[in-house]
Parts: sequence; structure tokens; C-alpha cells
Amino acid sequence: MLNHASLSPNEGSQKAPIRRGRGNGSGKGTFSGRGCKGQGSRTGKGKFNPAFEGGQTPLFRRLPKLRGFTSLNQIRFEVVNLDDLQALADAGVTEIDTLLLVDKGLVRKVAPVKILGSGELKAKLTVKANAASASAKAAIEKAGGTLELA
Repeated sequence: MLNHASLSPNEGSQKAPIRRGRGNGSGKGTFSGRGCKGQGSRTGKGKFNPAFEGGQTPLFRRLPKLRGFTSLNQIRFEVVNLDDLQALADAGVTEIDTLLLVDKGLVRKVAPVKILGSGELKAKLTVKANAASASAKAAIEKAGGTLELA
């Protein structure tokens, strides 16, 4: 019958603890794995600071100070330029959105897309994006297209 008294772990699942300080025949006698003299061999409060490097100037003091901060709410845009949109227009596309840009390989993942004004746009396009620079917006509207910001 199965009861708490008869339960035991599976064979080989439990590793025996190292029995230190039980004679040299055990392999962990004399200094018990603590080396010879010094702070690390003693008991009590002697603990090394994790940043202590033996008196050498620690890494955190050798590196320059980092100024400012990184915002946790930063929006990372995938960027598309006007000449990329013109290339799609030459291929016969009239409506551009994020999924189309991912399919064509212009952006790597479905993420917020920003249109930038590098290049020239001559085709009339309907562009759906999350953001656009002022020059890109002007160029799309000058070509007769529309920009829908989500």
C-alpha cells in the first residue's frame, strides 16, 4: 500500500551532499575546500563585495559615466523612405499598409511604421502608416496621394 512513509525519490535523482571536514580520506579534509589562509577561509562576516577585484580598479570605475536615461515607453518605428514607396508604385501597388510592407520585405516585422522623406515620389498612393515626417507628408500630398495616420 502506498503511503507517506513508503515514498522515496527516484533512483539517481538526488545527489548526496559533499561532506566537508571529515578527514583527508574523504577528499574534502584539512581545509575543506576553502583554500589556505585569508578572508575566504574564515567563518563569520567576512564577505567579498561582488565588485571587488583584488585591489585592481573595478570595472564600474574604469568605465565612463553614462548620462541620461532610456525611456521605457519609447516607440520603435520601422522606417520606410519615399523611394521605397515609389518602387512599390512602379510594381503596380496603389494602397500601402504595414502588412504589405512586411510581405515585400521593406520592414522586418509588424510594428509601428514611419514614412521618411528621403527620395522622390511621383505616383498617387494611399499610404497607411503610424507616423510620417513633414517632408514625406508634403511629398505624398504633392503627388496627389493621401496619408492616413493611425
